[in-house]
Amino acid sequence: MKIAKRALLILLAAAFVLLAGCKKPAQDPNGEFVIKDDNLKASETESGHDRVFYEIFVGSFSDSNGDGIGDLRGIIDRMDYLNDGDPNSGRSLGIEGIWLTPIFQSPSYHKYDVTDYYKVDGTFGTEEDLKELISVCHERGVYLILDLVLNHTGKQNEWFNKFVVAHRNGDTDSDYYNFFTWYDSETDSAPAGRTFSQISGTKHFYECNFSGDMPELNYDSDFVRRTMLEVAKYYIDLGVDGFRFDAAKYVYFGDHKRSLEFWEWYMTKLRELKPDIYTVAEVWDGDGITDLYMKATNCFDFAEAMASGIIAEAAKKGDVNKFTAYTENYLKRVSAMRDGATITPFITNHDMDRAAGFLTIASFYMQMGANLYILGPGTPFIYYGEEIGMRGSRGASNTDANRRLAMIWGDEDKVKDPTGASYPADNRVDAPVADQLKDENSLYNYYKKLIMIRRANPEIALGDYKALSFKDMRVGGFVSTYNGSSVIVIHNTTGSDVTIDLSTVTDISVSGIRAFIGKGEAKLEGNILTLSSQTSVILK
Repeated sequence: MKIAKRALLILLAAAFVLLAGCKKPAQDPNGEFVIKDDNLKASETESGHDRVFYEIFVGSFSDSNGDGIGDLRGIIDRMDYLNDGDPNSGRSLGIEGIWLTPIFQSPSYHKYDVTDYYKVDGTFGTEEDLKELISVCHERGVYLILDLVLNHTGKQNEWFNKFVVAHRNGDTDSDYYNFFTWYDSETDSAPAGRTFSQISGTKHFYECNFSGDMPELNYDSDFVRRTMLEVAKYYIDLGVDGFRFDAAKYVYFGDHKRSLEFWEWYMTKLRELKPDIYTVAEVWDGDGITDLYMKATNCFDFAEAMASGIIAEAAKKGDVNKFTAYTENYLKRVSAMRDGATITPFITNHDMDRAAGFLTIASFYMQMGANLYILGPGTPFIYYGEEIGMRGSRGASNTDANRRLAMIWGDEDKVKDPTGASYPADNRVDAPVADQLKDENSLYNYYKKLIMIRRANPEIALGDYKALSFKDMRVGGFVSTYNGSSVIVIHNTTGSDVTIDLSTVTDISVSGIRAFIGKGEAKLEGNILTLSSQTSVILK
């Protein structure tokens, strides 16, 4: 990959001016001015909603004790890789938030079947490790959110054991008799479209739409609601900054009205406990359904994700105008639903084939995909290993373990793949972390520069977004204004250099280039912008 050295110089100058708080424009050795307004600070944030988050599938990330399983101590040991606490150093990726997949006691490798919500799984460490990780994150200005599975528990959970005993004994007075959803086959029929398993020794069946090992909680029970609120409170008191909610639309299976009612109640209670709490929900559906839940909490934007998403479409030499128009419309809808609501773009997560398999690095699609969603509004999420181009897919083995492969550090880390993984070892990554750290042209360093650009230009994340119209061109961009300061971001994902008369797309006066990143470079002469193919530019 080729990254123009001049782009790096402009970027570093921007970062220096931003962090040093200079009162006059800085100038790079090639004459480009980098303007930084005094009233804009890199640390500005609205409840964390402008941060770049990093999803860690805990068991596959980093192993601290040599047992082959990633753990909390391993994440602590890798914090200098993720964020070293010094925005001036340029030595870390620079992420500003971490999402941990479930860490609670569970018999599975993925931990989405929780046995005890009040215990950190022993393979991942201890509660003291979690407290230390929270402390280390906060010392470095990093948010930490936990994956909270509220739709179902694991079958080995003591709550389920008490539920089963209550049904076998016919103990309708037990608090646990209605802790999970169920029906009586002697008096009722199974609700259509839902999955149930029999409670042994009875004619009763419990709901388990994901798996027989994952019984579904009954949120018609006030006791269940109070119990799951206490779980969240426990970890809020411990110091976490918020939660990612798994399977949010299934709380009342097939009934979005009742599911939304629960989430509005739950989020009201959480905000009473922690007014600045950051939450994001998994509502894996089209925007028409996701929009319903945005009234309660931010939701991941699945329309942008995967090989079929609009990020990949635009990155693969598609029409960026379609992407920016979608983003503007989505932001308008979201902001009208709830104060503080924003979008949450991402390319892939632990349930999807990895991005580098369909956005290849050699084609520069991967880099342009990253440009599109990191140099944009909302709270972008990076899936661990995305920044080094890790590959992995379900493939013929049809297993999600292939999407959750061990992080490839290239040092003495002994973290292993989850059980059932079969993705070819020689096709997982072009170079491990250790090699990419030393290569200024690596994908890792590309991601690092993107995050630095975003931080150095807070208008991108916090400003009022307006898509620009580039007629008869697939080049696209937007203007974003915050506290009276505006930047223009333009992406050329095509295979050809372009020349643009900026006066034809905006009446905003442009004073200079803040940064550019991609295959080539950007030049500005008056209102005439020349932008290389597969390159993005930020203009003041």
